[in-house]
Amino acid sequence: MALTLYVDTARWRAHQQSVAEQFPGLVPVCKGNGYGFGHERLAEEAIRLGSDILAVGTTYEAARIKDWFGGDLLVLTPYRLGEEPVPLPDRAIRSVSSVEGVRGLVGARVVIEVMSSMKRHGVGEDDLVKLHSAIDDVRLEGFAIHLPLDRTDGSDAVEEVHRWMERLRAARLPLHTMFVSHLKAGELTQLRNQFPQTRFRARIGTRLWLGDHEATEYRGAVLDVTRIAKGERFGYRQNKASEDGHLVVVAGGTSHGVGLEAPKAMHGVMPRAKGVARAGLATINRNLSPFVWAGKQRWFAEPPHMQVSILFLPGDVAPPAVGDELVAHLRHTTTQYDRVVDR
Repeated sequence: MALTLYVDTARWRAHQQSVAEQFPGLVPVCKGNGYGFGHERLAEEAIRLGSDILAVGTTYEAARIKDWFGGDLLVLTPYRLGEEPVPLPDRAIRSVSSVEGVRGLVGARVVIEVMSSMKRHGVGEDDLVKLHSAIDDVRLEGFAIHLPLDRTDGSDAVEEVHRWMERLRAARLPLHTMFVSHLKAGELTQLRNQFPQTRFRARIGTRLWLGDHEATEYRGAVLDVTRIAKGERFGYRQNKASEDGHLVVVAGGTSHGVGLEAPKAMHGVMPRAKGVARAGLATINRNLSPFVWAGKQRWFAEPPHMQVSILFLPGDVAPPAVGDELVAHLRHTTTQYDRVVDR
């Protein structure tokens, strides 16, 4: 019995197609764990979409995926002088975020990232003049800008890209292609109208693969159900049951990513209050699991084990049977399933 990822394949692919239609020339992104689907699966889906290029996170990912995808491979992590060399085919394109990086890639195909309001990495405005001589020794595929997801200051994404386009134009740098991230379809249309000589290509990962939440579902199989009385000890730590109920052993533990949670940015009073409440409950070993039974997420009886989790169900809730499956609310980017089932 397993932790299973169920995929409504027709619905999932219909969503992909709708995104591709909204963003002509999009660059599918396949990085990390392949957004929960794996690199090989997403390479196949990119081919199905007719993509001529696939973006990956690192050179190591590019080396693994090159045998599954025959088009260009855009490495998103910027090149750094002195990095470990990884053999890649000529169809690999390196991202670069510094003038020194450009000069270190003589003869290579490169995309130059500019510094956005993300402040993560990128060439600054003051360095644009230095790029003239540097780009003569590389095969420039275009420029790129990675924009923030949220704009709490009310700033405008189109305006930010527009300013960079004007800077590049003023520096007399080629503007044939601009790769962008985190723009809406309407915003991309605005930019195409403003700069008709430039080909804008949207790099899209999450929205493409995970944009339709109803197309996928994780479920963990129930392995055992044990009745327990108030005061009885159980588990690795031999804690006492606080009331009568059942212990439910379900497939899915730390090796699957169960119990992992990325830090969240919280805005507003209510989300912060809920965060404080969860933290307070955790101090008394009350942690909510991702598994759902009888319409509610259920509490861990104790921290998840390597391959299974033990849940506590109070006595007034009818327990599942061995072999039933519990829906699990898990992050695709941190989950490793046992099997995938296409439906």
